Amino acid sequence: MADVQEGVDKLLRGHHDREHDTILNWLTSIDYASRQSDLITRCQEGTGEWLLRSNEFREWVDQDKRTIFCPGIPGAGKTMITSIVVHDLYKRFRSDDRIGIAYLYCEFRRKHEQKAIDLLASLLKQLAQEQPTTPACIKSLYGRHKDKRTCPSFDEISKALHSVIAGYLKTFIVIDALDECQVSDGNCRTFLSEIFNLQAKTGASLFVTSRPIQEIEKEFEGRSVWLEIRANNEDLYRYLNGRIAELSRSGISKYPLLQDKIKSEIVKTANGMFLLAHLQMNSLMDQPTPGDIELALQNLPTGLDGTYEQAMERIKSQGEGFRKLAIRVLFWITHAKRPLSTDELRHALAVGDGGLKLDEKFLPEVQVLGSICAGLVTIDEKSDIVRLVHYTTQEYFQRSRKNWFPDAETHISRTCVTYLSFDTFKTGFCQTDEEFEERLRLNPFYDYAARNWAYHASSASHEVERLILKLLESKSKVSSSSQAMMASGTYQGYSQRGPRQMTGLHLAAYFGLENVIRTLLRGKVEINLRDAYKRTALSHAAKEGHEAVVKLLLDRKSIDFNSEDNSGCTALSLAAAGGHEAVVKLLLDEESIDFNSKDNSGWTALFHAAMSGHEAAVKLLLDKEGIDFNSKDDHGRTALSYAAANGHEAVVKLLLGKKGIGFNSKSKYVDTALSYAAANGHEAVVKLLLDKEGIDFNSRGKYGRTALSYAAERGSKVVVKLVLDKEGIDFNFKDGGGRTPLYYAAVEGHEAVVKLLLDKE
Repeated sequence: MADVQEGVDKLLRGHHDREHDTILNWLTSIDYASRQSDLITRCQEGTGEWLLRSNEFREWVDQDKRTIFCPGIPGAGKTMITSIVVHDLYKRFRSDDRIGIAYLYCEFRRKHEQKAIDLLASLLKQLAQEQPTTPACIKSLYGRHKDKRTCPSFDEISKALHSVIAGYLKTFIVIDALDECQVSDGNCRTFLSEIFNLQAKTGASLFVTSRPIQEIEKEFEGRSVWLEIRANNEDLYRYLNGRIAELSRSGISKYPLLQDKIKSEIVKTANGMFLLAHLQMNSLMDQPTPGDIELALQNLPTGLDGTYEQAMERIKSQGEGFRKLAIRVLFWITHAKRPLSTDELRHALAVGDGGLKLDEKFLPEVQVLGSICAGLVTIDEKSDIVRLVHYTTQEYFQRSRKNWFPDAETHISRTCVTYLSFDTFKTGFCQTDEEFEERLRLNPFYDYAARNWAYHASSASHEVERLILKLLESKSKVSSSSQAMMASGTYQGYSQRGPRQMTGLHLAAYFGLENVIRTLLRGKVEINLRDAYKRTALSHAAKEGHEAVVKLLLDRKSIDFNSEDNSGCTALSLAAAGGHEAVVKLLLDEESIDFNSKDNSGWTALFHAAMSGHEAAVKLLLDKEGIDFNSKDDHGRTALSYAAANGHEAVVKLLLGKKGIGFNSKSKYVDTALSYAAANGHEAVVKLLLDKEGIDFNSRGKYGRTALSYAAERGSKVVVKLVLDKEGIDFNFKDGGGRTPLYYAAVEGHEAVVKLLLDKE
C-alpha cells in the first residue's frame, strides 16, 4: 500500500508541476533565465566587487523600499553588472524562500515583447515560480481568461503582482537597460509609474541601469541613490588577464612585458568602456606574431565608431567566401525583426535563389558564424541566440547600413519567400500540434519567414514581387504559412486556432501589400471570400490598419463592407478596435455602412474604440448622425462604462460632451461608470464624472457597493478625497455584507485612506 500511495503522490506532484508550468507560461513565455546564465558565465571572477562592497549596495540589500539607479555610458558594462547583482542576490538568499527576486533584461531587439504589461507579467511569473504552489490570484486570472482565449489586463496583472509580492518578507526587482524599453511611446513611463507604485505599497527594493537619458533620469531624481557604472581599471585588468591567453597562438607567452603593454594600452584607450576593451582585444586576435600585435597596439582606435570601422575593414580583408558570408550574417542580425537562433540563421544563409528545397550542404557551421565577424557577433550558449555584441553596434549599422548593406531588405524578403515556397510545405495546414511542431523543428526558419516576410517585402523589387505572387497562387502553401503566422500559445490545440481557408488575397491584405493587391485585383479573385473565421480581405486589412489596401478594396463595386466575422465584428469594428483613424474614416464615408452593428458581445464600433482609448476614432464615430452612444452590451454596460473603467480620460470627456449621454447608466451588476473608474483608481476620470451635474455618486451596485467603497478598497487616496468632498456623500453606508468603506480601507492596510474617512466622521 505504501508503494501505491507513493506512486499516487508522485503522479499528483507531476500533475501539479505541469499545471503550475502551464499557468505560468500562459502568463508569458518570455524567459530571462538563459540570458542571466549566458552573462554570468562570461564574467571574470571578482568583476563588480567595487559595487557589491559599496555602502550603498549593502544598505540596499539590508533595508526595504530602497532604489539604486545606475546610469552609465554605452559600453560601460551595465548589463554585466546587472548579472553580477542578480547572481549575488541568489547566492545570498538561495535558501530563504521568504525573499523574492525578479529581474528584467530590456533589449532593443525585443521591444515588441517588452511593453509595460509584458514586463509586469514577467516579474509576476518569476516571483510566482519560486512559490511551492501557484498563487490563488494567478489561478483565478487563468480560470477567468483561459476558456475565453483572452489575456489579462494591465490592472489585473498589477493587482496579482501586488498580491504575490505581499507573500514575501522582502522582494528585490532588478531592471537592466531601461533605456532600451519603448521610451518614445510612453511605455517606459507607464512601467516605471507602476513599479514605483508597487514599491510604495509593498516595500520592494529596485536596482535599475540605464544610459544617461534625461527623461529617465528625471524619474529617479529624489527617490533613489545614484551609482554611476563605469569600467574601472581594476575590472578592466581582471578582464584582460582572463583573455590574454587567447593570443597564445602568436607566441606572445614568451613576451611578458608585451603582455603588460597590451593590457595597459587597452585600459588607457578604453575610456571607462568594457565594450571598447573587448573589441580592441578582438582586433589583436588575427595578428600572427608578437611583433604584429605590438604594431597593432599603436593603431588602436579611441572611439566606438572607429573600432567598428576597423572591424569591418578586417572583415573585408578575409577571403571572398568568408567576407560575403560575414556581411550576410551581419545584415541578417541587423535587419531581422526579432533575435534569431543559430539554426534559424543557418537556414536563412543556406537558401539559394529559386530552389524548391534546402540544400543542407550550404548550412554554415555555428563556430564559423562566430569567428568570421571580427568580434561583432556573439552567440549565447544557453539561449542559442545570435546577437550583435552591443546595442551601439546596431546603432552604428543603422547609421551606415546603406554603405555596408544596400540591398539587405531585398535579399531578406527573397530568402523568406523562397523558403515559404519550398515543396515540403505543399501538404498544407497541419492537423495536429505535434505535426505542426515537427514541421517547425525540421524547418527552423519557417516561423520567422511566415511571420515577417511581408515586412521585409514592403519595398521589394519587381523580381521579389513575382516570387510573392507565385507563392500566393498556391492554396496549400498559403494555408501552411498562415498557420505558422497565426499560431501562438502553449495550450492544447493552439496550432489549430489559426484561420483555415486563407487565400493569397487575405494574406496580402493582412500584410498591407498594396502593389500585390493591385495585381491580384486585376485577375479573377473572389473579393468577398471569407476564411474559416469568416473574415474577408477587407476585414484583415482594416484590422491591421492598412489604409491604401482598404481604399483599393472599397473601390470595388461588389465589396461587402458590412460583412461580419465569427465574432460578429465588421471591418469598421476591427479598425476602431485598433485605433486606425484613417481606415475608420474611409469606412464611415461609405453611404450604407452600419456603424451601430453589434458583435456577439453586444459591442459596437464605438465600444471597441472607447474601451481601447482611441480618441480620434471615437470622435469620428460620435460625429456620425444616428450613432447610438448609449447602446448597451450583453452585460448592460455602455461605451462610457468601459472607457471610464480603463481610465481613458480624453474619450470619457468626448462621451460626456454628447447631449443625452447616460452617465448614470447601470450595468447588469448595477455598477455605474463612476464605480468602475473609482475601482481602478482613475483620478482624472473620476473628477470628470463628479463634475457632471446630476451624477449619482451614492449609486449602489448589485452587492450594495458604491464608488467610495471601491476606491477605499483600492487605497486610492486622491479618488477617495474627490468623492468625500461631494456634498451629500454617504460615507458610513454598509454594503450587502455589512461592510463600510472604512472597513475595506482598514483590511487592506490603506492608512492614508483610513485617516481621511475617520476625519470625515
